[in-house]
Amino acid sequence: MGRYIICILFLFLLFPAAAFSSEVLTGSGCSVSTTGYLIDLSKEYEKETGVKMHIMGGGSPRGLADILAGNVDFSASCVTKTKKDSDNLEYVQVAWDALVFVVHKSNPVNSITQMQVRDIYAGQIDNWKQLGGPNMKLISFIPSDISGGVIQSLTSTVLKGKSPEQQKNSSVQAASAAIWEQLVEKTPEGFASSGFSSARKRNVKMLNVNGVQPTKANIISNKYPLRRPLYLVVKKDASPKTKRFLDYVLSPKAQKLIASYGSISLAEIK
Repeated sequence: MGRYIICILFLFLLFPAAAFSSEVLTGSGCSVSTTGYLIDLSKEYEKETGVKMHIMGGGSPRGLADILAGNVDFSASCVTKTKKDSDNLEYVQVAWDALVFVVHKSNPVNSITQMQVRDIYAGQIDNWKQLGGPNMKLISFIPSDISGGVIQSLTSTVLKGKSPEQQKNSSVQAASAAIWEQLVEKTPEGFASSGFSSARKRNVKMLNVNGVQPTKANIISNKYPLRRPLYLVVKKDASPKTKRFLDYVLSPKAQKLIASYGSISLAEIK
């Protein structure tokens, strides 16, 4: 018996959390967030605490539906809370991002204006030649569901309140920035809106906007014009394990990790 107890104590010292924790946390939602920082941060949290983390993307609308249905403990969102959202949901900002426009790496076009973005979504620009590029059809990837975070940001900041509609240059896809990024990676004619946090990890080119490059430094200084917040959404009566994870994400240590991943932490923008 004595040797058994000593063995257990030895294992506890070696693996204090991972060996004995049976807690599981699940999250889904904003693809920009999950790819940009949440998957990496969740791995670190699991390593430190032993809590098993299961993170899924799918877009902000999916995350919201999942948490309302009780299918996940928290969701990631790049959509700001509105009056239509449940009073039982709490939106907590945990990082910063920026709306960006992505094209295939081979596309020689480097810059775009907000007016040109509006013309693309209005179907008035349907060839890259109109933007100083090659005589090549422009394919604009748009979502079937306009409630996602990237499209909400696009609508409010660039399209003057008008949501994207199918045009002759459109290719309608599922409502996930991850899907649009992957399509642009494979499509020389492609164009899509996305988030800086995830797009920087893809094999795509992020276009300058009004001559300003979407770099982390330019987003932090607000020189790049399309900054936006990233949230984690929890229920106000969230479980203790969920609250502990949220506290961790907001902690100085986790915020430094978010910054180290190349995303933008709260502390980096005063």
